[in-house]
Amino acid sequence: MSGRYTSAWVAICLALSAMPIGKAAADEAGVAIDTTGLNPITTGWLTENPYRADKAQYEIAIKIGKSGYNQNCARCHGLEVKSGGIAPDLRYLDPGKTGDEWFINRARNGFAMNGQQKMPRWEGVISQEGMWAIRSYIETQPQD
Repeated sequence: MSGRYTSAWVAICLALSAMPIGKAAADEAGVAIDTTGLNPITTGWLTENPYRADKAQYEIAIKIGKSGYNQNCARCHGLEVKSGGIAPDLRYLDPGKTGDEWFINRARNGFAMNGQQKMPRWEGVISQEGMWAIRSYIETQPQD
């Protein structure tokens, strides 16, 4: 690359790095997830992944969750759930109920720090079934 193009590239990178990524993500509307094939949840908000115990439902949830994750989560949490440092690497969530509780609380309510919204509130955008499908996909991704 010539010096002229290198300087322009550096300027673009610096400008992008100064953008409030957390706020931009929090302002996104998000994409609803088609959960056709998953058993509906009718008992209120659960604190443990309801699809994990049923192999057939879990396999469906993983496929749906991969699509939902890529549409709504990957821009901050990274492709294939490998964070580039903008947001936590979700592959390292605690397994089982402990990780499920943290995940569903964060997914439903979002996260703010020092008055700045870092993660959007997904309740009302993504159904509970969609959130658990995303959790199912996340927990199948290997830790490096």
